[in-house]
Amino acid sequence: MNELASFLEYKDQGIWLQIYVDPFNKRIRIDDYYGNLQAIIEYAEKLIKEKKLEKLIFKGRKEHFQAFIQQGYILEAQIDHYFLGSNAYFFTKYFDSQRMENSHWITEDQIIHSINGMALSAETIHPPQEYHLKKVEAEDAENLAQLYQQVFQIYPTPLHDPEYIKKTLVEGTIYYCFYGNGKIVSAASAEVNQTYRNAELTDCATLTEHRKHGFMKILLKKLEQDLYKQGIYCSYSIARSLSFGMNAALHQLGYEYRGRLRNNVFIYDKLENMNVWVKNLAEQPNFRQ
Repeated sequence: MNELASFLEYKDQGIWLQIYVDPFNKRIRIDDYYGNLQAIIEYAEKLIKEKKLEKLIFKGRKEHFQAFIQQGYILEAQIDHYFLGSNAYFFTKYFDSQRMENSHWITEDQIIHSINGMALSAETIHPPQEYHLKKVEAEDAENLAQLYQQVFQIYPTPLHDPEYIKKTLVEGTIYYCFYGNGKIVSAASAEVNQTYRNAELTDCATLTEHRKHGFMKILLKKLEQDLYKQGIYCSYSIARSLSFGMNAALHQLGYEYRGRLRNNVFIYDKLENMNVWVKNLAEQPNFRQ
């Protein structure tokens, strides 16, 4: 299913677009662009209508903020410092009225309200000795794919496939995991954008019976340390809005909430809203020690 998603480049007189076409999630995302903005928007909207998809997302720039609003786009979230220090804004437009309907919005508001009242985490977590932390290599791909098969029935990228995981490793994605009894029980990754020096912390998964040990906070901190060493300071994560645990973990690690992407991707068994969290790793004094 997910193999149908593809990255495209379109270049014509006066415009250039980097496009992620995602038929499974019925959306198109414009990751980068330059040139005449009106022509860029017209091309993207023509493409989404031709492919009969439902949601168009632009990672827009600060200087185009008002232009997108004037064109009927909705600002759903932002990522601080995404474009080499300049903010990225998620401007969206819907091409199917049902795609905008959502019955979980108020519940998710209440989750954010509860999390914002929590203190940041200063504790050092020591997992039981039978678990060990490891940076994922190609030899771990089969084991890692099995974890994702167990945790996610549906996922936006084909992490059920070991060959896909190996491909992402070659392309620069960083994974850390915890092994227990010879199998991976928890994992997370950092998807690195070398062009704009940012990274998305993603693919967070822990088997249910192992969730009491605080693995995810340890994994995310290890990923942050790797990113800092590479000079990548814009770290962000996009978490399921209904997941109290994942959103709370990000908040306690110092991430700040920056909005919610409505009906964004299919995860588990339904189309889900996703919360955007950001952190400036350059401001973390413990990384400079």
